[in-house]
Amino acid sequence: MPYSVGLQAASAALLSAGLPVLFTTAIIVLLVIVTVTSSLQKDVADAPARLPIYSLFAIIPFFRRRFDFLNWGFEATGHSAFQFDLLRNKVIVVSGESARQVFFTAKGLDLTEGFKILSGAIPMVRGVTSDLQTKRISLIHKRLAAVQKNEQLSMLIPPMLEDSRRLMETWGNSGSLDPFDKIYELIFQLTVRSLSCAEISDDPCVVSRLKKLYDTLDVGTTPATVLLPWLPTPAMVKKLWATKEIYDIVVTAITARQQSGVSKNDTLQMLLDSGDEKLVVVGFIMGLLIAGARATGTTACWMLTFLGGHSDWREKAKAEVEGLLASQYLSQNSPNDSLSSQLAAIPLETWETETPVLDSIIRETLRVAQPHTAMRRNLGPEMHIDGKLIPSGSYVVYPFSDVHLNPDIYHDPWKFDPNRQPETKSAYNYVGWGGGKTVCLGQRLARVELKIVTALFLLGFRHSIVDGSGKFSPEPPLPNWNDILLCRPPEGSFRLRFERSGAVL
Repeated sequence: MPYSVGLQAASAALLSAGLPVLFTTAIIVLLVIVTVTSSLQKDVADAPARLPIYSLFAIIPFFRRRFDFLNWGFEATGHSAFQFDLLRNKVIVVSGESARQVFFTAKGLDLTEGFKILSGAIPMVRGVTSDLQTKRISLIHKRLAAVQKNEQLSMLIPPMLEDSRRLMETWGNSGSLDPFDKIYELIFQLTVRSLSCAEISDDPCVVSRLKKLYDTLDVGTTPATVLLPWLPTPAMVKKLWATKEIYDIVVTAITARQQSGVSKNDTLQMLLDSGDEKLVVVGFIMGLLIAGARATGTTACWMLTFLGGHSDWREKAKAEVEGLLASQYLSQNSPNDSLSSQLAAIPLETWETETPVLDSIIRETLRVAQPHTAMRRNLGPEMHIDGKLIPSGSYVVYPFSDVHLNPDIYHDPWKFDPNRQPETKSAYNYVGWGGGKTVCLGQRLARVELKIVTALFLLGFRHSIVDGSGKFSPEPPLPNWNDILLCRPPEGSFRLRFERSGAVL
């Protein structure tokens, strides 16, 4: 009798609390059931070692402190591969040279499926940016390659430099800035210029609004929104609303172009002239805008931060750009022209083949300050990595820190040293642009963006690093690999102090 009375009392309390409490209680019960069920499952003999914690306790660390969590996993299990569950999703983390090679080359490991489930920060619109047929994905990749052909990319350099000049002018003649605000904002503008259309990129208010909406997607990406996308949490509602607004902005721009009948020389026009259906065009712009801006923006922020703390490399890079101007521009034009117009006259081929210093700086920045964790899903059949079973349907994770911050491959791995070479020779001892069958398809555009922004900044400004109190800091901050988007140190811990060089931007 006391037992039944207790149940009745509990039921009454829940009902009086209302639907939100009932819903939350149901979710908690569901999570507990899933956790207990997964913990009772027995692993086969060749399964990777399992983390010594309940899977429920792995969710928050995986999404919030991934670098520390994965390192702890290797230490706690004592193995080069381990597994844990994210609700009903089996996740296997691998490391080591042979595992790295299989990860980047195995046909059954799919990037799109892995990224969609374990990341969740791309705006998801069914049939537009998610649940795409293989044919449509291939078409988007083909169009991205077309954007980076010589003629198209050469055409983009002058307007990208003009965008850079315009935004740098707003900084004033001297002061300090947070690169993860101002430099990232600049790269976002260039990415919009490169991958969308004049209707958007020529309107600073629309670009600013787009950036805020994509930032909302980043902030709103929580364990719940990724693992329980059907759950109407406040974060998910914000993400859905931001996605709708991004979609509306892109569709409005496309419609305006089609109705105007005016042809413009930009990426949208190339997509329309190719006869692509509207959903492909929308998906191309929505998905690639943020994918490009995040990776390139992170690298640009850290490049200028590292150069602010390494004056020797700053001067080497500046001298290289000055050498390009001396050989490519000043012999035929006036040195009194603006820096942006001088740099715009440098041919694409020169940017790509005659900038070894900038190339080495980009490479080293990607190594030490790109907190990538590559994700794949095994679409089948089951396979083995280093003798450990990877079941069909499971997710496989490879942290880039396993190679890029490995002291056996890179001595003193946290040190920024563009002159360095790996201690060991292997096809996969550097994966800054990916590897095997999954390399960065937009890397040509990204390299050009990074080089022209760095060149204009170095010629137009003198800069150094100051700490949170404004005092000169001789060393750049340490990249925070737990920040899976920007590798950003604690906000307010440093800034870049700058002063105009006197040249006209």
